[in-house]
Amino acid sequence: MERLPTHPGERPHESDASPGPARTAPPTPPPPATAAVDARGIVTEWSEGARQLLGYPPSEVVGQPAARLLADDAGTAGAAALRDAAGRERWSGTVALRHRDGRRLRRELLAHRRTADGPVTEWLVVSAVTGTPEGQTPEGQTPAGTPEGEAAGSGTYGSEAAGSGTSGSGRLGEWAFRQAPCVMAVFDADLRLVRANAGMEQVLSRTEDQMRGLRLPEIVPHPVSDETEAKMRRVLEGGGPQQLRAGAGPAGTGANDGWSTSLVPLEDPAGHVRAVCLAAHQRLQEHLAWQRMLLLSEASARIGTTADSGRTAQELADIAVPGLADFAAVDLLDAPRHGGAPSPAAPARPLAATRTAVRSVLDDGPTASAAGTAGTKTLYPALSPVARCLAQGHGALYDAADPDLLRWVRQDPGAARLLGSTTHSVMVVPMRAHGATLGVALFGRRRHAEPFEADDLWLAEELTAKAAVSIHTARRDSREHTSTMTLQRSLLPQTLPDQGALDIATRYLPAGTRAGVGGDWFDVIPLSGARVALVVGDVVGHGIRASATMGRLRTAVRTLADVDLPPDELLTHLDDLVLHLSADESGTDDTAESAGGIGTTCLYAVYDPVSRRCALARAGHPPPAAVTPDGAVRFLDVPAGPPLGLGGLPFETFETELPEGSLLALYTDGLLAARDHDIDEALDKMFAALARPAKTLDTVCDRVLTAMLTHRPDDDIALLVARTRALHADRVAAWDLASDPAVVARARKHATEQLTAWGLDDAAFITELTVSELVTNAIRYGRPPIQLRLIHEDSTLTCEVFDSSSTAPHMRRARTFDEGGRGLLLVGQLARRWGTRHALTGKTVWAEQSLSPG
Repeated sequence: MERLPTHPGERPHESDASPGPARTAPPTPPPPATAAVDARGIVTEWSEGARQLLGYPPSEVVGQPAARLLADDAGTAGAAALRDAAGRERWSGTVALRHRDGRRLRRELLAHRRTADGPVTEWLVVSAVTGTPEGQTPEGQTPAGTPEGEAAGSGTYGSEAAGSGTSGSGRLGEWAFRQAPCVMAVFDADLRLVRANAGMEQVLSRTEDQMRGLRLPEIVPHPVSDETEAKMRRVLEGGGPQQLRAGAGPAGTGANDGWSTSLVPLEDPAGHVRAVCLAAHQRLQEHLAWQRMLLLSEASARIGTTADSGRTAQELADIAVPGLADFAAVDLLDAPRHGGAPSPAAPARPLAATRTAVRSVLDDGPTASAAGTAGTKTLYPALSPVARCLAQGHGALYDAADPDLLRWVRQDPGAARLLGSTTHSVMVVPMRAHGATLGVALFGRRRHAEPFEADDLWLAEELTAKAAVSIHTARRDSREHTSTMTLQRSLLPQTLPDQGALDIATRYLPAGTRAGVGGDWFDVIPLSGARVALVVGDVVGHGIRASATMGRLRTAVRTLADVDLPPDELLTHLDDLVLHLSADESGTDDTAESAGGIGTTCLYAVYDPVSRRCALARAGHPPPAAVTPDGAVRFLDVPAGPPLGLGGLPFETFETELPEGSLLALYTDGLLAARDHDIDEALDKMFAALARPAKTLDTVCDRVLTAMLTHRPDDDIALLVARTRALHADRVAAWDLASDPAVVARARKHATEQLTAWGLDDAAFITELTVSELVTNAIRYGRPPIQLRLIHEDSTLTCEVFDSSSTAPHMRRARTFDEGGRGLLLVGQLARRWGTRHALTGKTVWAEQSLSPG
């Protein structure tokens, strides 16, 4: 804080003085005594006026304890003064001081707390000019000619500007000045206060004697005081009357107190400006309107900050108290009423509500305890003001003598406890939004002297409407979020399928924003030949529509996977499906989420545990991460195809061999879209989490999410982590066969011997029948080369026959005299499932049978 002038009462520079002929000026009063004392009680500043008052030069005082300046018997009073000043911004009182020559002086002191640059707090102490400086009469003695109790020297300095006399007109003028309905004060040519009326004393909580001789910034240190003094100096320099900007209060009482201040020059008969008159009045109605608008503007930022209805209700109560009311209670109906026009009649039955928010200006007052706490039940009688206002759909004002209010208080003990005996004005405002009545807000005044008026009711209704809309939206969003979450959960895999190719763990985290659940999904699809397909996708948008689109696409992926399409062909068919969905929905809705999944990303991978090869393709999706058994982490270089729904652009399949025990991490982009770090930092964190050894894949998932997320995600996150297994040679047997019907018997023999080696003699009959039918069809309808392969998993035995023809067999029901057509029907009845998968050249017909636990 800047150091104040050493001589607060020094006169303006000669070059700044008002022009005009010389005049006889009154005796120049001594400057006020000022000093600064820090929080430790050490004097840090000492003015010339202080030196003249107590006789100490600055060198003997600055840096010394201020207690040394107190009289010996004033220690107790000084300690009491310090206790009284604790926690306050201003303090005034009478203190006994010791002059340098040993004399005792009892002085009125005015102290202001001020903060310097940094955390240091100190007090600026001012002594008004109410007595003679050095040589002042010791305490207890009265100067000659001065009535006992009147400050010495005040006659000459104070009366010259007052203009009071002994005549009747003089007394009337004095009375008019003292009792004027506005705030008035007179400042002399040195800008020191010489007169202050009762209004000025009341506003500043200081008497005229305590302020006389002080400048405005010394009375109330405040930027508005500095501005006022600058304009007073302009008045003295001949600038004419001045007006302070609207809203500035007298003597720095604040910039939002609704005061209008005028500064008028006081001229002598010769027309010379001798003093300045300050006159201020409060523009109450404009001030109240301004306060209401400020409160309404503040409500826009403070009400409805979360989706929590209870929090919103409390925000309404907090902003209404104390700005509008002395207490507020918000009750939400247990069963909100929807639709229908308001009725002029009160309901026939009591209304049940839950007290959701309470706020009172008196924490220990009756309204604080009697209003109840959040969660308590309230039952409003049918004819109560609350029930009537809810039925009519608009708010109402009540005073303490209103018959309806009195009847309610007599009927309802809870109302009597809430209102108490001192509440004199009440507002009841229903909470309505979008045709639904959600609850009621009660506002009361007990400390405010003014009753509520129509403008207050309008403000209360506006505040309540904001809260009602937020609560209604939160409840609607909550219902939609619950429905969407239910749909989303039902569409995601409930359990992971049994398969022996991969160990898998998954996580799904919905978005934490009001946008709600999105369309992220994952899937694990067992394929023929012990292979497994992994899918991760992300549908554009949020909400029920995105979840429904996700369900459609997940079903389509499963259907296409059952046909055993390669990854690139599967994404091509999925791209066509999204285009068709978009065309179907283009004429039904104009919202951004009605594009049928356009922009959806997807990653499709197929892992074969026999060859340990993985084939992948992606449509605008982030690439998967792979971790080798030695801990090396890398992205798989899968070509980045376009998002689904653009059409006409190709997708490419990428193949790689994964050693047994490798880790695959598939995820949606919400995992990398973190607010508090960039993409490179996010990738480093993900790689580090994946590289750390872990006993279970669930630990890996949790570790990745913990490392990547420091908050609830802004977008949905789907994470799928898989560890590869391998089917070794002892679990796979293959034979090349000639295209000769005679090899069918040999093929059955090879299969039977292999089953005996695996200990699966119980499966020999079905296996022989399946091998015979599939090999016969390959020889009869296919082309060489022909290969038979048996794959033994823990609970499944797969029989596969490959030939180079692309003609696929199909099941049909044979007629009575047909010689063929019964084989595949029989295989279909005995096997768990069967099918055909195509390669670049040729096809494979396969059949799976379940193995008994024995």
